[in-house]
Amino acid sequence: MSCPVPCAAWVRRGVAKETPDKVQLSEEELKGLIEEAQDRLGDGAGGSDEGQTADDTNAPVPGSSTKSSQNNEEMSDHELDEYDLDNYDEEGYTGDLKLGDSLATLAVYGSNENDPYITLKTTEQYEQEDFLIKPSDNLVLCGRVDKDCCSLEVHVYNHEEDSFYVHHDIILPAYPLSLEWLNFDPSPDESTGNYVAVGNMTPVIDIWDLDVVESLEPVFSLGGKKEKKKKKKGKKSLSSEGTVEGHTDAVLDLSWNKQSRNVLASASADNTVILWDMAVGKPATSLTLHTDKVQTLQFHPFETQTLVSGSFDKSAVLYDCRNPQDSHRVWRFSGQVERVIWNHFSPCHFLASTDDGFVYCLDARAEKPLFTLKAHDEEVSGLQLSSQIKGCLVTSSADKYVKIWDILGDRPSLVHSRDMKMGVLFCAACCPDFPFVFAFGGERDGLRVWDISKISAVNEVFGNRERLILASASSVASSSTASSSSNDLETAMES
Repeated sequence: MSCPVPCAAWVRRGVAKETPDKVQLSEEELKGLIEEAQDRLGDGAGGSDEGQTADDTNAPVPGSSTKSSQNNEEMSDHELDEYDLDNYDEEGYTGDLKLGDSLATLAVYGSNENDPYITLKTTEQYEQEDFLIKPSDNLVLCGRVDKDCCSLEVHVYNHEEDSFYVHHDIILPAYPLSLEWLNFDPSPDESTGNYVAVGNMTPVIDIWDLDVVESLEPVFSLGGKKEKKKKKKGKKSLSSEGTVEGHTDAVLDLSWNKQSRNVLASASADNTVILWDMAVGKPATSLTLHTDKVQTLQFHPFETQTLVSGSFDKSAVLYDCRNPQDSHRVWRFSGQVERVIWNHFSPCHFLASTDDGFVYCLDARAEKPLFTLKAHDEEVSGLQLSSQIKGCLVTSSADKYVKIWDILGDRPSLVHSRDMKMGVLFCAACCPDFPFVFAFGGERDGLRVWDISKISAVNEVFGNRERLILASASSVASSSTASSSSNDLETAMES
């Protein structure tokens, strides 16, 4: 059975708690959850009476039903006479082997400790080891869609031990569309945490604690239907549009600002981009420069104020979030924009992919693209640069292929191509600690992790290439681009 994985994300090593907490509900809390669930189910009880009346109208006439049922019973009894079911249990067994003879040589031990044939006496030790998260473990997150429910799966990946397994999962209220890891904790002590923001088919963004197992509800949510209802009751004079805080349609993508940690950007099918202040749980500003669904967005890795977004209106918009309506730049493409990513090796450059199979490399200071690449036959749904290897680009597509490119010097060349046998591919994500390890999600076979360094062609091209040192990259890049690109963002240009 196919279980699509529409979104995936990585968590860096050493972030997760070694022993995650387990939710333990008291009787009062459990009782409260049951009552709340009953109240929710009670909202749809009005339709049950209609269903009962409908069933009554379709009920047969009593007199005719009894006659027909009696005739059916007489016919069925007559047809079963040939099988002689009354004497079925009296038939003797014709074989010579008896049950006692077959069990005579079997020995039964009181416990597994005394049984010499059982080498694995207990599984508790192995279960405890799997529950612990080592400092050398990465977490891989994916939204999984089953037939009956949607869930967030938390996988443990250890590169040295070559281990990969599901640690725990979280039941989600709706179809997941995007995942974004963040460490911002809204509590007053300003401590860092281990959270993931989930965008789904509803306008609500849920933030879950990854260090808590068996959690039933998110730590907090951004936007919500409950708030709308309360405001409508309290302020009857206001229109419905004025009472909405947040999105009004599905949340398609999320991006967390690593410099200003309380800011989260969301892209929605309602044609808007919202910048959220997670410290207060409310929108800080709404960006309305797109005219169709906003499919993708990403904050600049080093500049706090810079954001780029892509839309179904075949455009990408670069914002200076200090004054986004007046200070922005627009690029037009041949197809709908599927993904946008910043090049953390060249901070003035970003890449955009479209639904007609193209990948564009753009300079934030120029109108024309640096290069245009026909990467796939169908939409490019995954667009990822290696976390540490300069020029290593990986793309995934609805044409079922993953391709590895060398884009060093703005001259892209194909290094390797592979059919992943996962059907249509929906997403790709690069491990932050291992530059050649990527995770992919598709329409079947769940989540797959692939170490592309095992391919000879990849080693020939990227094996000796210099790696990015993450500790010093941010300081160097921020200082080099602060003066060059900030002035260009002050002017509004369209191309």
